[in-house]
Amino acid sequence: MPETRTPRRRRGPAALAAVLAVTLVSTACSGAGGGSSSDGTAITVLMVGNPQMEDLAKVTADNFTKDTGIEVRFTILPENELRDRVTQDVATQGGQYDVATIGAYEAPIWAQNDWLHELSSYADADTAYDKGDLLEPMVASLSGTDGKLYAAPFYGESSFLMYNKELFAAEGLTMPERPTWQQVAEFAERLDDDAAGVSGICLRGLPGWGELFAPLTTVVNTFGGTWFEQDWTPKVNAPEFTEATKFYVDLLREHGQPGAPQSGFTECLNTFGQGKAAMWYDATSAAGTLEDPNASTVAGKVGYAYAPVDKTESSGWLWAWALAMPKTTKNADAAWKFISWATGKEYEKLVGSSLGWSRVPAGKRQSTYEIAEYRQSAEAFADITLKSIQEADPVSPGVQPRPALGVQFVGIPEFADLGTKVSQEVSAAIAGQTTVDQALADGQRLAEEAASNHR
Repeated sequence: MPETRTPRRRRGPAALAAVLAVTLVSTACSGAGGGSSSDGTAITVLMVGNPQMEDLAKVTADNFTKDTGIEVRFTILPENELRDRVTQDVATQGGQYDVATIGAYEAPIWAQNDWLHELSSYADADTAYDKGDLLEPMVASLSGTDGKLYAAPFYGESSFLMYNKELFAAEGLTMPERPTWQQVAEFAERLDDDAAGVSGICLRGLPGWGELFAPLTTVVNTFGGTWFEQDWTPKVNAPEFTEATKFYVDLLREHGQPGAPQSGFTECLNTFGQGKAAMWYDATSAAGTLEDPNASTVAGKVGYAYAPVDKTESSGWLWAWALAMPKTTKNADAAWKFISWATGKEYEKLVGSSLGWSRVPAGKRQSTYEIAEYRQSAEAFADITLKSIQEADPVSPGVQPRPALGVQFVGIPEFADLGTKVSQEVSAAIAGQTTVDQALADGQRLAEEAASNHR
């Protein structure tokens, strides 16, 4: 697959803009600010615009606020914008939000910086919360070096391969339970159908360390590459990293979705959910939306396989979107009440009974997988999701020892800037504006700068 091949156009810029506009409108919500509810208590909450978070905003007033009298004012933003906003507010001690969505990358780093309230004391004192029910990989990823919890998981995820069973059957293809990336590339070539407007695969190409490099770093890991060796030697332009990136870029350019350089999680969710891609490698948390017939045209038609591999036995990422309490909040008790409600057992039952069991924000509690209604609704993906989370290894996700924790990221403060800058170059390669070799040569120089802080 030649790297410089021009991507084929299947959808024009206007159509892509319309998709993005719908996405942004659907995640819009009231902004944060001062003021109080009628009983004098109000909190401001900043959240990522993923479907599970949007559901939380929908049910809060009629349930949490009704029961507690605490008004909740949400700001919901797309992932990249959320990261910029929350980092700016928390790092500068801006104090605009009482609760903020952060992830497994930020939690231990921000805990070390003393930017967050520890939540272990709240959770331990709240017997109804049942902290022991939280999945251990989620607790570990959201804890500080002191062993205390600094963010409560709203939902947890790994990554897997989703595929359209009808399209596979029509071509007489069978997806292995644990496919290789080479098999995925062959399937994408067979199933790519310009005439029907169906791409062979959808993958993230949108710049961002948490967008493009979430899936791409797992490909790098399983191809034998790494951002840094254990002694902090950068390996961004090493043969293994280069091979993995060229494979990813070429797969997208030859058989990926239109507008790939502008496609993140939300755009691929829309593309695959509307039957416009035969496969999608991404977060396990997407399955709930895909199995909701009100949100997806492929509900009941999706198959699930473990994250594709090359040189490793598994390659799924490990992530949690979690609710944290910045140290600057003046409403700590009310903020904990909201966090404990939103991340508790009863909230999952509320979502299941009122919105549909496929929409439960799973992947964080063992008890979720013991709810009969959830298991029935999530039969196609519940077990593979749980096992993928349990198999993910943030200590050793590849073939060599690592200097810092993280599967799809490197757990150091510099990685957010490093990963984002390199992702911009790789996204440009997907667009045909540069080469992978040039993108990674630039990335190696940036990685050298980051490594100098740790040697």
